[in-house]
Amino acid sequence: MIQRTIGVALGAVATYLLLLILVPAQGDRSSAYLTAVVVGAVVSWAWPVVIAFWLGRRAKEHREDQIQKEVQRQLDEERSRQG
Repeated sequence: MIQRTIGVALGAVATYLLLLILVPAQGDRSSAYLTAVVVGAVVSWAWPVVIAFWLGRRAKEHREDQIQKEVQRQLDEERSRQG
């Protein structure tokens, strides 16, 4: 639920910024609005994918760090028994 809310907010911000940038004071606004709406929809759709990718990589790095700590602990323990 919160993901959709954040996605819609990000889409709205992207749409608003594009409308500010692309829409001149005069001229054809329909193509600028279409571009803004399409980009807003893409941002709204894509942000959960980007966040999931980032969180997945973060979890993988954390897991690898834990494995390395355990390996180092076991090596230190083995050395202390031998020495």
